[in-house]
This record gives sequence, C-alpha cells and structure tokens, in this order.
Amino acid sequence: MAAQSPTVDLDAYCARIGYDGPRTPTLETLRAVHELHPAAIPFEAIDVMLDRGVDISPAAVDAKLITARRGGYCFEQNSLFKRVLVAMGFDVESLLARVLWMAPPDAPPRPRTHMGLRVTLDGVPWLADVGFGGCVSSEPLRMDTAKPQQTRHVSFRFVPIDDCLRVEALIGESWQPLYEAAREPQVDADYEPANWFTATHPDSLFRHTLMVARTAPAAQFALMNRRLTIRTPDGGEDRRVLNAQGLEYALAEMFGLPVEPSWRPLLARVAATED
Repeated sequence: MAAQSPTVDLDAYCARIGYDGPRTPTLETLRAVHELHPAAIPFEAIDVMLDRGVDISPAAVDAKLITARRGGYCFEQNSLFKRVLVAMGFDVESLLARVLWMAPPDAPPRPRTHMGLRVTLDGVPWLADVGFGGCVSSEPLRMDTAKPQQTRHVSFRFVPIDDCLRVEALIGESWQPLYEAAREPQVDADYEPANWFTATHPDSLFRHTLMVARTAPAAQFALMNRRLTIRTPDGGEDRRVLNAQGLEYALAEMFGLPVEPSWRPLLARVAATED
C-alpha cells in the first residue's frame, strides 16, 4: 500500500464533482470519479499568467479547487485526486512525467513537469490522470497492455520506452505522444521543484499562454489563448475566435469558473494577440 497522503473532505469533494455513489475502492468507483472530476473541475493555470504562483499544499489546493470552485493544473488536480482515492482506500502511487505533447520531434528533452497517478487494483496497474488539459482521458487506462484503449472521446495506448511508459493519443489518423511517465513512484516533495518551474520559469508554456480545458461526457472544451474548440464524441468540431467579452463568457459558462474582475486586463491582452 502506498504511503498515506494528507486527508481530504470527501463530502465536499463529492459534492464538488456531483458524485453520490459508493466510496469503496473498486474499478467501478475509480471510473465514476475519474469521469466526473475533469467534467466539474477544469484545467487552468490563470494564476500563473497573473504572477500569483501556485501553492500545491493540500490546504491551498482544497481551498482553490473545492471551496472556491476554481480549476488548476496537473500538480493541483492529481494531488487532490490522489488524496481522494487514498481516502477511499485505493492503492495509489504518484508518477512524474516528461511532456512531449506539441513538441517538435527534434526538440531537446523538456524537464519532467507532469504528475500522473498509478492505481493498483487486484494486481492490475491503472493510469489515473485528471490533469492533462485538453487531451485528458475521461477514464483510467490499463497500464499493463500496449493495445489501444478507446475512451468516450479519444483512443490511448502505452508504448514502453526504457524505464518509462509513453502515453500516446490517436489524433486524426496518427498516434501523437503526450508524455513519458517514469515508472518509479515519487513522493510529494518531488513535485515542489517541478511546480516551481512550471509556475515561474520564463520558458514555461503557462507563463504566456492561456490554456483552459474541460472534458465532459457530451463534449470536450479547450481554450488556447483566444481560440475556443468544442469537440463531441461523434467527431463534431466547432472552432471560434473570441474577443475579451467572449473569453469571459466562455470561462464562466463553458468552463464553470468564477471569473474575477482582476482577470479582465489579462483577457483583454489575450483577445488582442495575433495567433
């Protein structure tokens, strides 16, 4: 059994994601909360763009994602999800991954700045990851097979690479690498330097790109700066370019975020950018 993480208010979390089912450590429970979490708690790093930094301590994460009904990025999303799963009795280990998504094939290696989870059920390892933005899986993925795994929105597969597992998604007609997860489990302290880099380094994508995503059963919503994309499971796609007012509306109505007046100067700058 993995080391125990700090506790979480399960009642408040379940109310936040709209879950009222069993809290027993079964695959059915894992699948249910894994689908509801990214539908209710959007991926976003607005605080990074506002130079507020990101505090990944349990109290700060819970206050932001549960009480304030904000979203967060992987270190917030998956650290919260881990504590929830541990509180329900699951065997959970934290993983650290190198992001490959949208990187040119000849690009130098990026630092490991993504957090995922390995949940072991009856000896079977499952990848639980509710924090990979617009390409997040809506359900846990079985890690002991290389066969493609079709989810509601996207098909995924694992490719063994030395001491890592590369996670790939079928985008159109080709498999695209998302990240390479090291197999060795991590402790909470391992994420502090990765979070510091992601939240503060000038080369961090989140420092200069507005990225917001929500994956619900009916559709995936992805915002990249002023460009909004809505994809449905049947292959439908709607793309829009938003002005500042449209950005504020989308954040509130499509992503469920409590838009603050202090965000408006940022949204105006994003709306004025040229892609």
